[in-house]
Amino acid sequence: MLFLYRVIKFSLQDITRNIWLTIVTITILLLSLLSLNTLLTVRLISANAITAVKEKIDISLYLNPEAPETQITALRNQIAADPKVKSVLYVSKEAALASFRNQYENNAAILNALKELGRNPLSPSLTITPANFEESGQLISQLQVLDSSLIESRDFSDNSAILDKISAVTKRLNEVGLVLIAIFVLVSLLVVYNAIRVAIYTHRQEIEIMRLVGASNNFLYLPYLFSAFIYALLSTLIMICIFYPFLSLLQPYLEVFFTGYNVNVLAYFVDNFFFVFGLQFLAVLAITVFASLFAVRRYARV
Repeated sequence: MLFLYRVIKFSLQDITRNIWLTIVTITILLLSLLSLNTLLTVRLISANAITAVKEKIDISLYLNPEAPETQITALRNQIAADPKVKSVLYVSKEAALASFRNQYENNAAILNALKELGRNPLSPSLTITPANFEESGQLISQLQVLDSSLIESRDFSDNSAILDKISAVTKRLNEVGLVLIAIFVLVSLLVVYNAIRVAIYTHRQEIEIMRLVGASNNFLYLPYLFSAFIYALLSTLIMICIFYPFLSLLQPYLEVFFTGYNVNVLAYFVDNFFFVFGLQFLAVLAITVFASLFAVRRYARV
């Protein structure tokens, strides 16, 4: 216990004596963690955006207003039998008109024009959802050549361009994020290395005396390794204290943007707290320990 007490005391003395260097070291480590978590957040948002776009894909076939219900049902069953089709929703003329009125309930001009028309101008339709986004192109090609006298027009929404843009932006952000993380990791190694070197220089006479009286290598190394642990722990804790309020502010905007979808980045970090931040703490600890060991081995020789 006395040995451990002395190790901790020696380490804390170094940290407090070189307080500004300690602050700089923790700040650099903190920036590395913030960059990493920002990149992780961007990737989560991107993945949810791609999922949302894929789920929005649908194909509409507008039918002859006078088509009999039995023929419409037969066409619907024919399309639904295709394994590339997830679902086929039939929207009758009445349902289409009710949806139209609801959509423009605050637009008196459109509602008055509809009233003046005196009839339902809308057509029944079949809304088809692909089972797999990757096969949606094949499904569209099939429906384009589908021969049926019931079909008046077709509407194929192709979201491939949107997905390509999202993927391109995400890829670029990933590249920039990885470069920033690599820079911060390199700077962190240099800063921790110099922090330990300054601490060793400050205690050089004490280290010489400890060597002369037979102090073990463990007693020489452990205070600086404990300092590395403190750097990793404080930077991780501060990052958590900053990052969670940021996510709390971001989440309402994501819910508005992804209305109708369960996009909850905050919940992801809460549910995976120990896994995500445990790994990050271990990674930072590995960086600080490596830099500390290298500095001690090089500069703590008598």
